[in-house]
Amino acid sequence: MKYLAIGHASYDVTFRVDKYPKENTKQRVGKHIDCGGGPASNAGYLLALWGCDVAFQGVAGNDYYGKLIKAEFNSVDVDTTYLELVDNFNTDLSIILANATNASRTILTSKDDNVPKCSVPNDNKYDVILVDGEEEEMSRRILQNNDTAIKIIDAGSYKPSTVALCSLVDYLVCSKNFALDYTKMNYDGSIENLIEIHKKLTNDFNNTVVITLEDKGCFTKIGEEYKLIPSVKVKAVDTTGAGDIFHGAFTYFITHNYSLEDTCRLANLTGALSTLKVGGRYSMPKLSAVLERKNLVDII
Repeated sequence: MKYLAIGHASYDVTFRVDKYPKENTKQRVGKHIDCGGGPASNAGYLLALWGCDVAFQGVAGNDYYGKLIKAEFNSVDVDTTYLELVDNFNTDLSIILANATNASRTILTSKDDNVPKCSVPNDNKYDVILVDGEEEEMSRRILQNNDTAIKIIDAGSYKPSTVALCSLVDYLVCSKNFALDYTKMNYDGSIENLIEIHKKLTNDFNNTVVITLEDKGCFTKIGEEYKLIPSVKVKAVDTTGAGDIFHGAFTYFITHNYSLEDTCRLANLTGALSTLKVGGRYSMPKLSAVLERKNLVDII
């Protein structure tokens, strides 16, 4: 199968700290972790790491960080034909403080005001397409030109461009924040509340909806039954990229003949395992490590 991940590409520099620094102080840290980032790009990287035939489409600057992003993709055989490195544009750069004490993360992102969009037409045929809402025009074109493809959206945050693509996919895999912002409903933590939110999303977009709930797992409807599929309990070190990794794993398992319930359960496990190491891409578990632990409910 041929996969396409289209959307945001950025670069992350992560510092692991023992405590959040006070203003106007110095704090010495160990070696920092540098790697590419972004929802669709992280998911695409994971799919390639797990042996899939993957292309990535998006933009970065024709600068130091953009070239690192391309080299990193090439190292796992991601097709970068449609990764555009644009002159006079600075690649999005995030400085991440990963608190080793409580696994919180504080992110400072440098982003140009005017972000170029994909300009190279992609009329190839794909079996699986994952979008994250960052490239609305090109994503729409590709989704509409691939009628038979399995289509998935990572709806992480509420944006008009993301909403515009939700009805074009088979699987709307969205964060709790997106679900609440879109439906304008309050969340009280009850199953009944989640059911009402899920119904609103399903009625509006007419696809399979999965709502991610961070360390609580995810919520979906399987057959006629609504299910909260719990995550694996871990002592997290760094949660950076865990959501992106969940979406990459979801895409892998749903396209490899796993049931929706097993797909959600294994994607939960993959995301949980990724929090045991620092750095989004360095924390991605091997497929064999996920399958070996597929029956676990706790990781010490």
